[in-house]
Amino acid sequence: MNKIMQEFITMHESDDVRELALQSERYPDVDMPFALTQIKGRQIAKEKIPSWYTNREVIYPQHLSLEQCSSEATAAYKAALCGGESLLDMTGGLGVDFSFMSSKFKHAVYVEEQPSLVGIAKKNFTTLGLNNTEVVQADGVEFLRSACCYDMIYLDPARRNEAGRKVVLLEDCSPNVLEIESLLEQKADNILIKLSPMLDVTKTLDSLQNIAEVHIVSYRNECKELLFFKKKAWQGEANIFCVNINGENTSRLVFSKRDEAQAVCQYTSSLKRYLYEPNASLLKAGVYKIIGQRFGLKKLHPNSHLYTSDSLCEEFPGRVFTIEASFSLNKKDIKANLSDITFANISVRNFPMKVEDIRKKIHLKDGGSNYLFATTMADEKKVLIRCSK
Repeated sequence: MNKIMQEFITMHESDDVRELALQSERYPDVDMPFALTQIKGRQIAKEKIPSWYTNREVIYPQHLSLEQCSSEATAAYKAALCGGESLLDMTGGLGVDFSFMSSKFKHAVYVEEQPSLVGIAKKNFTTLGLNNTEVVQADGVEFLRSACCYDMIYLDPARRNEAGRKVVLLEDCSPNVLEIESLLEQKADNILIKLSPMLDVTKTLDSLQNIAEVHIVSYRNECKELLFFKKKAWQGEANIFCVNINGENTSRLVFSKRDEAQAVCQYTSSLKRYLYEPNASLLKAGVYKIIGQRFGLKKLHPNSHLYTSDSLCEEFPGRVFTIEASFSLNKKDIKANLSDITFANISVRNFPMKVEDIRKKIHLKDGGSNYLFATTMADEKKVLIRCSK
């Protein structure tokens, strides 16, 4: 990237790229399509991959590759799961995961079929000082067939079909992991597979063999990815890791499906002092009984997925609220309990009305420091719970 291009990108880094595109005639010395791609890439990287953003030599591809790439936080989490002599990333893409994971190995091979991404990866890995890496342009599966063995294979199957539409099912992704499971196990003892957060964890466990661990990874309470860790010699039940990364604070709960099945959860129709909402990873895992058992909480209803206690559980993996009142949706109760506020954050858990319908009924705008949970108690009573953090 020449000096003129770098200066232009720096000068316009905060601009709206659509408006900037309309001004291309004003900058005849600038390769505008390339510049716009870099500006948009840096805008995304500033939040998603901050260590790349600080390096002005890093090159970014078209938006689609940035869309599926991992964030720095989730890439660092994956890097903490691995290590050894050799790594093969057979679906290289932008290479964010690879750039973090490769530091845990003596030698790491990046494989990608698209020439444009391969060229960008070569430049970026040099820029980032990744001296133990090898970049190969090839179809990942075909490369694997003729490759030697590795300590670990990583793959992130593409979740778009040939028409460019998003797909979710395991068998619709490319490569189809179900078709190459035996090949993967021939080439590595450890295989880490990143899959869509929309997948059903239980069904995927039933479909794949020798899964030792499932990592349900959320970032700032938004479920971002599912990691299925295959170990060739594994015979037992998978351990499920529910992880929520939030800055320096990462919460983690580990359990098995058997743990959840055997857990005993107490239910209550009486609210205590505190209300607990599990984080996104726990809700995705469907781990409901074990939460109550491990943290000494009572669940409001089998289908409500909210908990309560008199004493504060500071280590709870999720949001914790102080309960101020609970009441019905009749006009008298609404007036008595909500007349002093004009804003509220409303959530629905096992309740027959939608958020927008409740908001119309109680005439409160979205936002503020008050929280309302519309839910059902163990005695089937429908209530609104007013809380604060």
